[in-house]
Amino acid sequence: MKGQLRWLAGAAVVTLAVVSALTIGSRLVYGQADHVGWAIISINFPTTTFSPGGEAFASAISGSAPSGLKIKFTGSGTFVAPASGGGSGAVDGGGTWTTSGGSGTYEVTALVSWERANDQANVGFVDNIDEGTRTNGTAVLKLAFSDGSSGVLTVGCHGPGAPPGIFEGIATTKGYKTYYNVPAPVSGVDAGRTIFHVR
Repeated sequence: MKGQLRWLAGAAVVTLAVVSALTIGSRLVYGQADHVGWAIISINFPTTTFSPGGEAFASAISGSAPSGLKIKFTGSGTFVAPASGGGSGAVDGGGTWTTSGGSGTYEVTALVSWERANDQANVGFVDNIDEGTRTNGTAVLKLAFSDGSSGVLTVGCHGPGAPPGIFEGIATTKGYKTYYNVPAPVSGVDAGRTIFHVR
């Protein structure tokens, strides 16, 4: 009887060790943090070349009516998204903002969330933005504006092969104003496009 108990205890320990090793291994493979670069990009349409330095727009409404308030953003940066999800302070980057009431710079202060959708289909773009895998998805970033206001920036990338439900461009808050109306990019117009690269 004692021999059987010892054998069962030993088998249980071995089984637990194997399960633990497999679980830890799967976390290492599937649970790694994403190191992500984001950018508002410029496109040379004849050569289908992406480069830094693009601009994107969003507008605000008053109730349900257009307000005439618009904001223009430029910018880029990086962040580390924890494998467990959620936010992170491992960020850098920023850019410029312009409204009818002023202009200035902004700095990214934190990652609120990152949702990776899928890798982009390879359709022959020339990519001068970043190293890494071009990826569709959505990031929400906390901002500090140069005029003392704060806000959040939502960057959406709906590139080749993206699933439905992602806008292409940016939406933002600045103080109490909500620039949530995101115009769809227009063919041949170099504005309103973004990119993510996961390294």
